[in-house]
Parts: sequence; structure tokens; C-alpha cells
Amino acid sequence: MKVRVLVLLIGVCVCIVAEPAAEPPQVIVENYCAASRGQEQSFQGASMDVEIQASLPKLKKQGRLHALRRISALGRITYEMLRFEGDGTVKNQVIARYLTAEVEAQRDQAPSLAVTPANYKFKYKSRSQLEGRAVYIFQVTPRQKRQGLFKGDLWIDAGTYLRVEESGYLVKNPSIFLKKVAFVRKYEIRDGISVPLQVQSEVDTRLAGKAELTIDFSNFSMDGPKRGAMSDAGSQ
Repeated sequence: MKVRVLVLLIGVCVCIVAEPAAEPPQVIVENYCAASRGQEQSFQGASMDVEIQASLPKLKKQGRLHALRRISALGRITYEMLRFEGDGTVKNQVIARYLTAEVEAQRDQAPSLAVTPANYKFKYKSRSQLEGRAVYIFQVTPRQKRQGLFKGDLWIDAGTYLRVEESGYLVKNPSIFLKKVAFVRKYEIRDGISVPLQVQSEVDTRLAGKAELTIDFSNFSMDGPKRGAMSDAGSQ
């Protein structure tokens, strides 16, 4: 993943002339919230395979991790590490730190991290096309500077009102080891659910410099596989 590509995706995510929404922005947000609430329970007990490619460009080090990501009935995220190839510094200082920060954000924050008006201010930007889909683009700004929240753009599918992309940067450092975290999160709509597809992220680490990650999700299941005991990223 090229740094310049991610910066362009986040900083100038789309270069288009603002087009009026086909319906009032407030109605779009209300429909989006209703659609999001409708799928919350679908993720309880869900699991998916995760393939993470990470690199430290200045150190010329790379690594690849395959893991199983689970979401409990309470919405808590855990990772089961299955296989790793590559440099140990990338594993310990980049991948493990990144996953641990996600797990801890879910564990320690009592308030929801959902991208909803309760947590964010929504500002309509434009209507556009994304991979053949009509989408509405909103700028979202967190109401509080809390761990796990971000500032950036939310792309909403005009047909289902489900999210298909988020981009921006976390407004609070996720840990003492990770500084600024910028990202593009992509989703696919499958059976009426917005399912994680890919995350491209650029992270400033305190010990190893700038890191780049590409996280691919596959084999989404709402039944929960029966593989070994679960373990948090930080315990690996």
C-alpha cells in the first residue's frame, strides 16, 4: 500500500462537485441509523477470517498475520492468532499493538463507538457513485474526543442506507505506543448487512516509525466457528 494513495483517499476522498441529495440529509441520517440498529444483533456471536499485511517502510521490514476475529454477544472483539510470517518487529510493534488497541477500545469504553448522531455531528457533503452504487457522503465529527472515535467521511449506500465506507483519522491516540492513525475502511453489503471487507491504515508508532497496514476480511459467519479457545491480541 502506498502512503500517497492512502493520503489521497483520506484527504481528498472524492473530487466531485457537490450534488444535492435526493432527500433531506436529516432523513438520510435517520434512515441510516434505523438500518444500523437493525443489523447490530446480527454481529453478536459473529466471526471472520482476518489477513493482515504490515510493513515498516524505513526499516524495510514486512509481516503477514492470519487470525480469527470474533465478536461476542456483548459486542466485545477478540482475536485468535493462527499463523504469522515475517519479521518479529512488525508482529510485536505494529500488528499486535494495532489489534490490542482495537480490543481495548471496545473493552474499556462504556459508551458506544457507533457512528451515530449520539456520538457524531453529521454534515452532508455530496451524492456520488462508489463501485456502481449511488452513495451519500457525510462529513462526521465526534462530539467528544474519545478513544475509538474518528473524524472524516462516512459513505452511505443510497439504496439500503447502510455504510459502505469510512475514512479519516482517530481523534485520540489508541495507546502510548501508537500515535496518529489514519484509515480507509471498506464494507460490502451482504444479505442486508454491512460486512467489513478491508481496512487500509497508516500508523505512526513510537518505537518503529511509520507503519502501513492492509487488513482483509473474509469468511464472515454469524454462527461462530468452533476453533480453539479465544485469546486477545495482547496475550500473544
